[in-house]
Amino acid sequence: MRTLVLSVWSILYPLVALAAAPFWMLKMFRRDGWGSGLLERIGIYAREAEFERTGAVYIHAVSVGEVLLALKLITKWREETGDHFVLVPTTATGMAVAREKAPKDVRVIYAPLDFGFLIRRVMKRLEPRVVVMVESELWPNLIYQTHRLGIPIGLINARLSPRSGRRLKKFRSFVEPFLKLLSHVGVPEREDLIRWQEIGVCEKATVLTGNVKFDPSGAALPKRRPEFSELLDQFPKRPVAMAVSTFAGEEEYLDGAFREAGYQPVIVPRHAERRTEVAEALKGAVILRSQFRKPTGSESFVIDSTGELRDWTAHADVAVIGKSFFEEGGQNPSEAILAGVPVICGPQMANFEPLVTELKEAGGICMVSSREELVVALRNLPTEQIARARAVLEKHSGAMVRTIALFSEKCGAVVI
Repeated sequence: MRTLVLSVWSILYPLVALAAAPFWMLKMFRRDGWGSGLLERIGIYAREAEFERTGAVYIHAVSVGEVLLALKLITKWREETGDHFVLVPTTATGMAVAREKAPKDVRVIYAPLDFGFLIRRVMKRLEPRVVVMVESELWPNLIYQTHRLGIPIGLINARLSPRSGRRLKKFRSFVEPFLKLLSHVGVPEREDLIRWQEIGVCEKATVLTGNVKFDPSGAALPKRRPEFSELLDQFPKRPVAMAVSTFAGEEEYLDGAFREAGYQPVIVPRHAERRTEVAEALKGAVILRSQFRKPTGSESFVIDSTGELRDWTAHADVAVIGKSFFEEGGQNPSEAILAGVPVICGPQMANFEPLVTELKEAGGICMVSSREELVVALRNLPTEQIARARAVLEKHSGAMVRTIALFSEKCGAVVI
């Protein structure tokens, strides 16, 4: 079955890639991806192969969120083991953040396209000691070719929602031949252990590590930056309500509620390139982070930058989570909690279960389902919410150390 899947993939993947190329190139243009080493996607590098440092931990991280998680992990990992790293983003925004924030001795390259010959070329060039995929990234050739070369490969922070688990279970005969090749799968919750095993991951490979995203230990917490304070201080003296990682439709909805409740609106769109769309939605009454000018009235502040969200949350008096009102899934509430900021969200937070349910039961987050409820919540923030939320996150303390131990020098490839 594995041979059949790879044969079909080798036909479909190029066709899909070719069909998607115009849209992909447009997105790259909008996200300033040109001139950023895109030839690396087809295995062509500026550095000569003889100067590559082999034996690294190869971390495949798709976009900004995964890259930031990888960087958090790398910081602790280097302290624990002294390993060196290759960080491999897929998107232009992920690459921009990686190049800006990665330590100088971390090799940052674009992820190669999932063609067998490209994966083999890159793996033979870099000779990593282990390949780590951040979260539930499953690429047939990356898994198969890496395994063929005798390199251990696995997943970290591999949450599998009930919905995704049911969907993959229907296609178990297609995914199981690849999942059985994974050496290690570190999962955030006990329920994830069962779901991964039900679709074909070896029982001995799955380990409950806790969620690295929510681990309050071992990494720098969100912190207030003087340059951020200087910008915010130029706005009217009001408490700051920050809309975190918003999607279309949420900006104007949350902005109006913030104003009604007496807050200074700060909007952080999930994608910075939506800045013009956001400004139009707010009828032009905005100050952009990228084009800052002194406010002349009661403008909203739009943070149209990439990779700064963590520290911006430390400047908020309350954080409201995007993608939870009109989109499904929600965004990560943990950085605001770690920053000591009370959190409000909409009803659509399925991507962060069971954490959100635990936070609700503990009184560590406020979930609202209407604008009226949101305004009331903004006006009546419970003082004890922050401590209760932090207590919930403490159960994930040590997740980084457990994840690092999973991929230590002693780990070996699963032999199938």
